[in-house]
Amino acid sequence: MKDPAIIIGGNCSIQAFDYKGNEILWTVTGDNVRSIIVMDVDLDGSNEILVGSDDYEIREFKDDIIVNEISETSSICSLIHFSPGRFAYALDNGTVGVYDKFRRVWRVKSKSSVNFLEKYDLDGDGKEELITGWSNGKVDARNSITGEVIFRDVLSTSIAGIVVGDYRRAGKCQMIVISTTGEVRGYDNTSLKVESGVQTNVVHDLLQKRQILMAELNNYTKASHEGHGIPGDTRLITEVSVSEETIDPCVLLKLSTNNSMILKAVTIFAEGIFEDETQVIHPKRDNVSSELNISLIPPKDILLDIHIRAFVGSSVDIDQFHVFELTRQLPKFSMYLLVNYPENEDVLQSYVKFRLVERVQRLDLWLSQNFIVPQTTPVKSDGQHFWKIAIKSLRDSSLTCITFEKEMMSIFSENINLTADIIQSLASYLNLDQIDSLAEFPKVLDDLWRNMQTVKTLQQNSIKLNTSIADSSTLLKNLIVQAEDFRLLNDVFNMEKCLNEIYLIDKQMIQNHQVTCENHEQLLATLKKINTIIQNASRIRVNNNKTEIITTYRQAVASENMTILKKLIESGNK
Repeated sequence: MKDPAIIIGGNCSIQAFDYKGNEILWTVTGDNVRSIIVMDVDLDGSNEILVGSDDYEIREFKDDIIVNEISETSSICSLIHFSPGRFAYALDNGTVGVYDKFRRVWRVKSKSSVNFLEKYDLDGDGKEELITGWSNGKVDARNSITGEVIFRDVLSTSIAGIVVGDYRRAGKCQMIVISTTGEVRGYDNTSLKVESGVQTNVVHDLLQKRQILMAELNNYTKASHEGHGIPGDTRLITEVSVSEETIDPCVLLKLSTNNSMILKAVTIFAEGIFEDETQVIHPKRDNVSSELNISLIPPKDILLDIHIRAFVGSSVDIDQFHVFELTRQLPKFSMYLLVNYPENEDVLQSYVKFRLVERVQRLDLWLSQNFIVPQTTPVKSDGQHFWKIAIKSLRDSSLTCITFEKEMMSIFSENINLTADIIQSLASYLNLDQIDSLAEFPKVLDDLWRNMQTVKTLQQNSIKLNTSIADSSTLLKNLIVQAEDFRLLNDVFNMEKCLNEIYLIDKQMIQNHQVTCENHEQLLATLKKINTIIQNASRIRVNNNKTEIITTYRQAVASENMTILKKLIESGNK
């Protein structure tokens, strides 16, 4: 942009205005926008917009088109630009990290939440560090490349803000940290030597590490002497499957050893699955065996890394165990079970169809990378001309059928969000730049129309409530003046009468305000549903004119033109 502009993130939408107030951008995103930065992510010489939102996604917009998405494990509360192509992020769950382009360089997690992110060259090496202000009053500086803490300090209360500037007019910038109670501290590159306790603790950390290694060596020596060790060829075996037989349908992680060694306990770290991101499984003494089954229920369709630590030993009576550490990846669509293809997919009224010139073998590879495929796969295929699968959601038991025949791909599903995810996944894996699909989603159109009418009703209610509050405010002001006049005249009877009326009107205004707040919340929730439908409808196709389509959707919704909306969903144009 040649001229100054302001970019605003709102309720599932992004807007930009030039210095004259003219709207130059409007597009939709998946949820409420929490953070926006403008930077050159892919180093092509032009800036992109990075948007962090409540749906755990960081999206890159180029020329109004989403070109990249990163799925995180909590709402993105802050983004900050570092060197070209490098940016830092913070999540509501206390995670802080750095991406280089769209490759995560490092991340750390704290029990406290992040209040503020800033960048500042604290050690004077010419490279800016990531400064984080935490809810517990801690301030730390991390190397943006390694994530290593080079400085920390603690204020008495939560951090309210961090600012950088040449406040002392010394020719170099200082960093000012402010707490919620008004405590202010300033730092520059001399603070690292004077106040940091990190570097002075290096010897202590090395001694502590030496103690741990010595204890581990003693354990190995003791185990070999007493014969309590495990065989050298012991291996930890992991199997992942989709199970409907458990109380809640889930992804079943089965751990076992290749011999009679027992699994005493297992810790699993998986972002977004467990409440505290870590689960400890410690079977009772009578139930300890060489096998252990663990239920996993991913809340969203994203690629997940499962970090496993298993304590393996020869007997339940010993107190020394060998720790196996490994990482297993769950595919994006792990919460879907491959089932036998139904005799007639026409029972599903909603579908998307598009032309696809591709080999069946490539579809098999896509399936194996994105789903948990059982050994006896229920895929119908002749290996050349046709390919059919059916998947069942473990969340709501809904069925989705995917067929490929005579260079035509068809997806039959009532879930437009899942359909859009599948199309985007296929486009990414098969390197497709253009997908012009034909679609039919009657239930989505009904939901869209119903939400549009709800918005209209809520807006009318808002006008009536605001008018009522304005009238009550005017009446309240007049009564206050009258009550004061009666007080000066010593007319206690009429003064009390006015004060009683003021009390009743004030009580009614408070009730009206509560109703107004509830009405506003319902309005925001309904607008979010409409924006989500628009976004999903635009994602069932892959092309370069997404902005024009979204603008057309917006105009059709504003004018309540269901004919145009139906055509847009069906073919992508009006």
